[in-house]
Amino acid sequence: MENVKQIRLKPGITVAQLVKEMSSCGVLGAGKIGKAASLVTDMFKDPNCTVFLTLAGALVPGGLRNIITQLVERRYIDVIVTTGANMVHDILEALGYPHKIGTFSAENDQLKQKNLGRIGDIYIEHKAFKELEKWLHTLLENVSKHRLQHISPSDLLFEIGRRINDESSILAAAARNNVPIICPGLPDSVAGFQLWAYGQDKALVLDSLGDTSKLMDEVYEAQKSGILILGGGWPKHFALFANTFREGVDLAVQITMDRPEPGGLSGASLEEAVSWNKVKSEENVVTVTCDATIAFPLIVAAVLDGV
Repeated sequence: MENVKQIRLKPGITVAQLVKEMSSCGVLGAGKIGKAASLVTDMFKDPNCTVFLTLAGALVPGGLRNIITQLVERRYIDVIVTTGANMVHDILEALGYPHKIGTFSAENDQLKQKNLGRIGDIYIEHKAFKELEKWLHTLLENVSKHRLQHISPSDLLFEIGRRINDESSILAAAARNNVPIICPGLPDSVAGFQLWAYGQDKALVLDSLGDTSKLMDEVYEAQKSGILILGGGWPKHFALFANTFREGVDLAVQITMDRPEPGGLSGASLEEAVSWNKVKSEENVVTVTCDATIAFPLIVAAVLDGV
């Protein structure tokens, strides 16, 4: 057995050096951060590894937008599987409605009177969603009517991304780099209900199974498969289950605050996923129990210093 190595800090230590110290420590959360950085490095360095990034929770409102965009631009991410909400908030930022720093102990009735919505300690103006609706309706009027009669959520998000003039936008970066954003759950978002309203008078049919086909194409074409899971939710299951058709992903990192005891998928261990053929083996997996807005920037900063 190896000894636990005590973490050493020094003035001017870099993030990569800190994570290396945590990796050398080898135990508890520090050891898991270190292993996660090693697995993500393997994913990013291997040109034959198709990397899936899944997004659930308040990740864009929580400040991770630029990091995700940078990974897309640098072609470290090949496929994004996400909730509709994160893409809605990406569009809101692009439209000039930044998220505001608030408080968890807010007086919610007062926020309602001020037309502010709250996500934890993050605020967003209600008028942003009204502007989103106007912007979406104008955009849809400029997309081929024939195309809108049968369009997958990922193709619609591609059309949206093409029309966003914001270099920091995840959707715009994905469109520029032909990285599919898989989101069959798009109707379960503010934009989804706005699309439904548009479709009451206009021809618009979302084909969610089209996203399944696009995801499966990526799975079948992958020589090697890696997955980086932020927050769990249905994106985690959708991406992992798709990979059962190739007997599981080869490498997997999960960052979640959820627990496994209730039996829900968001807290389920990646080791459990082996029993479902979602993950090939227990060796190249790690679950980091941490807020993704803490662990993800730390891991990515360390990895980018070495790839």
